[in-house]
Amino acid sequence: MSRLAGFKYREVARKLRILGFAFDRPGPRSHEVWRHQETGRKVTLPHHARDLAAGTLRAVLREAGIDVEEFLKA
Repeated sequence: MSRLAGFKYREVARKLRILGFAFDRPGPRSHEVWRHQETGRKVTLPHHARDLAAGTLRAVLREAGIDVEEFLKA
C-alpha cells in the first residue's frame, strides 16, 4: 500500500491550508481550485466522499509543487 493511499478530501484540504493554500473557487463538477497565498500557484483538488487515489493525490502534490515528505509531515 502506498504512503499516499487512504487520504480523504478533508485531510488533504487541512494539509494544503497548513502549507499555505486557500480555497479560491469552485472548479468543474466536483472539483475545487486552491491557490497558494504567497506564490499564487494553483491546484485543482477533487472533492469526493471516497478516499483520493494515491496517483490522484500524487498529481495534486506535483501540481502544487509540494514534496511527498513535506505533505506527510504537515
